[in-house]
Amino acid sequence: MFPGPLINSTTNDFVHVNVFNNLDEPLLFTWNGIQQRLNSWQDGVSGTNCPILPRKNWTYVFQVKDQIGSFFYFPSINFQKAGGGFGPIRVNNRIVISVPFPKPEAEFDLLIGDWFYDDYKKTRSMANTSLTAYNAIPDVILMNGKGPFGYQMTREPESFTVTKGMTYRFRISNVGSVFSFNFRIQNHKMVLVETEGSYTNQITLRSLDVHVGQSYSVLVTADQNEADYYIVASPKLISTNDSSNLVGLGVLHYSNSKSQVTGPLPIGPDPFDLDFSMNQAKSVRWNLTAGAARPNPQGTFNVSNVTLSQTFILQGSKAEISGWPRYVINNVSYLTLETPLKLADYFVNGSGVYQLDWFPTNSVNDEATRGVSVVTGNHKGWIELVFNNNLDVIDSWHLDGFGFHVVGFGIGEWAPESRSTYNLFDPVVRSTVQVYPGGWTAVYAFLDNPGMWNLRSQLLQNWFLGQELYIRVHNSDPNPAKERPPPENLLLCGQCKFLHLKLEFLMVLIELLAHQHQLHN
Repeated sequence: MFPGPLINSTTNDFVHVNVFNNLDEPLLFTWNGIQQRLNSWQDGVSGTNCPILPRKNWTYVFQVKDQIGSFFYFPSINFQKAGGGFGPIRVNNRIVISVPFPKPEAEFDLLIGDWFYDDYKKTRSMANTSLTAYNAIPDVILMNGKGPFGYQMTREPESFTVTKGMTYRFRISNVGSVFSFNFRIQNHKMVLVETEGSYTNQITLRSLDVHVGQSYSVLVTADQNEADYYIVASPKLISTNDSSNLVGLGVLHYSNSKSQVTGPLPIGPDPFDLDFSMNQAKSVRWNLTAGAARPNPQGTFNVSNVTLSQTFILQGSKAEISGWPRYVINNVSYLTLETPLKLADYFVNGSGVYQLDWFPTNSVNDEATRGVSVVTGNHKGWIELVFNNNLDVIDSWHLDGFGFHVVGFGIGEWAPESRSTYNLFDPVVRSTVQVYPGGWTAVYAFLDNPGMWNLRSQLLQNWFLGQELYIRVHNSDPNPAKERPPPENLLLCGQCKFLHLKLEFLMVLIELLAHQHQLHN
């Protein structure tokens, strides 16, 4: 299936996903926005899990604890996301929790993303030179794996059938690698209701910017004449026209429609108008009165009077290291190891694998370098993450394990005085946030979830070439209620596999010696 099958769950469900790897290289899946409470063992990134080897399978088991909302999954290593493998995740409310809008007639999952015609391995090889690593442009934008309406290579465009007078929920995710896009439906308004597990203040929109890795829910009422209408996803920061491959096109089809969609596309905002995009982002606010996964209102958990225990100021940029193109954070490009950090942390306290806190969290190194970036996050402390964007594209940052409060956006370099512009009253909580070129974004997160958590750019080339680090949130209490032990089916690799073999050998040796001792006596 392309996209992959829907994972349709309810708050607090345990989800079992048995992944069979029929590729010719190792594979991992990650669950974008699922917080994996007390259980980073299931997060499915290179720092937490050994990969599933070719012709093998492995079962993920995780709980969607205290969450609701719209998310998606995708392959997390080896640039495989550029080859597909992504699919939608819904986490529905429990029946006893009220939803802040009437039940829609139906729900539609809409995964939209840019796409390269070339095989992902060929696209991956483009990372070897600066020209292609920094300037690769996708070929087309797909909607649920289907090409644009009217495009010569499209067999059948994506289409959704609606009945006049009814309201529908669209769960929209940007599963692409490069482009943010503006989403709109011809002649129809949208009511924004949810993003990545948070109910939002309900605002009516003509169009919505969706950045790489983000998910939104909008309500659309079929209140127009019974006809067919364009569904449009046009990329940001690039010029296109109505017939461009890089404009995703689908169809909203009224059940009694007798006419095909025709005419010019609905006009969206100027793709280079970042003021529009930032102002819209600032208007996406938390619904303080609605409950989400729990009956108490979301606004019970506010940030108006928090005491920060840490501030990380992180600058995303690019650099050449030993002649190779890299993306860097504070001039450090992440070096992926064979031994996952979480396993090294558990078995040998990180010894010989990584050095905790050598990464500069508040300064930029003079020289670009590669390294294993692992930093301490204070358990049950509030952290302020500031993302500065020195790139000429809209970057997109994601934190596994948490939802963060998006408190501020700005243009120029962030400074402590920028805090005076923060929204501390009703900042929306999500897990992926955009950072505009030449600008900054600030978020607050409460680090109450012990584990090894990935902080990364969602732009696939950036991530693949080193724009990531890990935040180690440690709770020394061995009580499994505080953090779960490794699963029984834990995969071993790297130094941990060698260590495990040594331990097994020692155990066998001890048993043999004990047996000989008994015979001797």
